Amino acid sequence: MRVDLFDFDLPESCIALRPAEPRDAGRLLVVRPGDALADCSVRDLPGALRAGDALVFNDTRVIPARLIGVRTRPGAPGQRTEVMLHLREAPARWRAFARPAKRLTVGDALQFGDLRATVVEKGEAGEIVLDFDRAGPDLDAQIALEGALPLPPYIAGKRPTDARDTTDYQTVYARHPGAVAAPTAGLHFSDDLLAAIDAAGLQRHHVTLHVGAGTFLPVKADDTEGHRMHAEIGILDAETAAALNAVRAAGGRIVAVGTTALRLLESAASSAGTLSAFSGPTDIFITPGYRFRAVDALVTNFHLPRSTLFMLVSAFSGLDTMRAAYAHAIRSGYRFYSYGDASLLFPGPRADMP
Repeated sequence: MRVDLFDFDLPESCIALRPAEPRDAGRLLVVRPGDALADCSVRDLPGALRAGDALVFNDTRVIPARLIGVRTRPGAPGQRTEVMLHLREAPARWRAFARPAKRLTVGDALQFGDLRATVVEKGEAGEIVLDFDRAGPDLDAQIALEGALPLPPYIAGKRPTDARDTTDYQTVYARHPGAVAAPTAGLHFSDDLLAAIDAAGLQRHHVTLHVGAGTFLPVKADDTEGHRMHAEIGILDAETAAALNAVRAAGGRIVAVGTTALRLLESAASSAGTLSAFSGPTDIFITPGYRFRAVDALVTNFHLPRSTLFMLVSAFSGLDTMRAAYAHAIRSGYRFYSYGDASLLFPGPRADMP
């Protein structure tokens, strides 16, 4: 499909630079294709679902993946270099985006404080592969000392990261370190809201998808066929898969909290919609015409124009429906992107196209 079909005008004033306080105080736009849009609060979410439904949360934890250091070469002055880690390939190896990347060559050494890395591969669009001078937990600990929280560019470009972000940009249920971007739909959930979900007879389950920095990359191709998704590592264990299959067998619905949880569930589903254990990379790219197999509803934030995430929600609820919903959100003062408000989406006719 043409990428410009997913474009829309978004005023700068709509971009949220801080989250709502408390985190469950954000707005929630309920989108049921064919019905009127409903302006609600995130706290209304349990009442918008049915007892027996299951919410699936991504429990990845964001790491301080932004590293600033210098390129070192014998006989040459140091060159300031910034890297954003986005996919771990081995205990001592990370795939990353570098800036400036044009001046880097294979074999270059990069020094980040007491952490040293060597460029072992150089790809397209600023992507490199780094081998570090330590591995496993030792590398994790040093990255935690040398790195900074990787706020999205549409926030980081407007204000510096501060101590508040270390809490705001992490879900309350984050468990497994590895993401370089937060699963932002989950940022709305407080302990109180989770308790309300339990009290409403809704189930809660967790999967893990380590979100990569590729989620921020713009779609530069003119057609969706020309865009390449970056792989991310996901885990769905057999016990959780079986529990979710049982939810559907009993007439309940699977509600993905965030596009990351949705993409992992769809990657783990058979053509009949049965979930199985999954562990490994996924680069699933969902656009209109995709037939959803595992997910019946989606909680998600408001996404960028021309982004893969706006394409995904358009596939789920229908492009016309989502264009109308976003136009309503802009007119009504909803806050967009990672720290913005949320939507609850139900599937539209186009989601069932073969």
